[in-house]
Amino acid sequence: MEPPSRHAGTDIIIEDARWRASVPGTERAIRRALVAVARQGGPDFTQSPAPSILLATDRVVKRLNARFRDKNKPTNVLTFEPLSPEHGGDIVLGYETVRREADAARRSLKAHLSHLVVHGALHLAGYDHHHPGEAREMEGIETRTLRSLGFGDPWQQGNGQMAGSVRI
Repeated sequence: MEPPSRHAGTDIIIEDARWRASVPGTERAIRRALVAVARQGGPDFTQSPAPSILLATDRVVKRLNARFRDKNKPTNVLTFEPLSPEHGGDIVLGYETVRREADAARRSLKAHLSHLVVHGALHLAGYDHHHPGEAREMEGIETRTLRSLGFGDPWQQGNGQMAGSVRI
């Protein structure tokens, strides 16, 4: 495991080296996604505590998902709400699932990682997608944010790639 990368309060921990090998400028991509989501109406982590981001394996995500959600399977992203006002929460991503989803959607891993970081950041800000109106609002911010980063609409083609994401 590599030491955390800090920027504007965000700890980025890359537990699995495949992230760095597969996404050139991994930390920069994450920071850009966090800044872009603020510009599109999402949380501004320069004004509030920033999240910690863990780029892990499916095995780690599966263990966390089992422990905190009673679901003994990996998912693409888990978001853990802050435990105190000084902490910005945690976003955890599993490499194998994220890679598989990116490949299936014919998107770059960088684009999909950026999408999931935006998605997790919005969960930390209280956005959710359990009801159609909430989902529309959240997906709209995600789409505008990804487009501002030069990526396509993450929801195009109805691929359902976000079905496994969850806020804890």
